[in-house]
Amino acid sequence: MPNSSDTTTAIPFEHVIFTDLDGREGVLVDLNSKKYYQLNETASFIWRAVEKHLSPQNIASEMTDHYDVSFERATISVNQTLQRLHSEKLLRL
Repeated sequence: MPNSSDTTTAIPFEHVIFTDLDGREGVLVDLNSKKYYQLNETASFIWRAVEKHLSPQNIASEMTDHYDVSFERATISVNQTLQRLHSEKLLRL
């Protein structure tokens, strides 16, 4: 059974700012909590796609174009990352 986040587009909260560090990694800053989160290359890729309002399925598809990863593995990665970001109150699902 598909996860509900498979087709629901995640939306970044307005109080969260993304800064690209080197074209690969990045940092999220939560202006409400004053916390920051360092994102690895994969999480930064996913965050950039979320900012473009792509669905999790579309993000996973784009990941297969950029990385040597299966669609199934990319989908798992995307869903786990979105859930983690959601649990930190950085985006809404």
